[in-house]
Amino acid sequence: MVSLEVAIGQSGDVTILDLVGRVITGQGQEVLAAELRRLVDGGARKLLVNLERVAQIDSSGISSLVRAFVTLGRSGGSLKLLRPQGRVRDVLEMTRLLTIIAAFDDEAAALASFR
Repeated sequence: MVSLEVAIGQSGDVTILDLVGRVITGQGQEVLAAELRRLVDGGARKLLVNLERVAQIDSSGISSLVRAFVTLGRSGGSLKLLRPQGRVRDVLEMTRLLTIIAAFDDEAAALASFR
């Protein structure tokens, strides 16, 4: 059983990853890491990760996001977060990740921030 599902969408030159499930050590984190790597290797430079339907994230999931954020930053790209909720938002705030990676509650505002 896969603990994370990822749907990929596009809005202009921004690639949107809609995540559903848990981004935790094991399959969930591995699915996210592989998808981020595939997109970056394929030339995506603007990624918006929708966390609205993510129930849980742990240090391995955070590590995958940070790794992609740093890799994209080095190549002139960017990664931003959309709608972190509940415990996921709490974890991102506690780790101070939201002071480094921009997070938005509104998709239109998030997309506009890439321009």
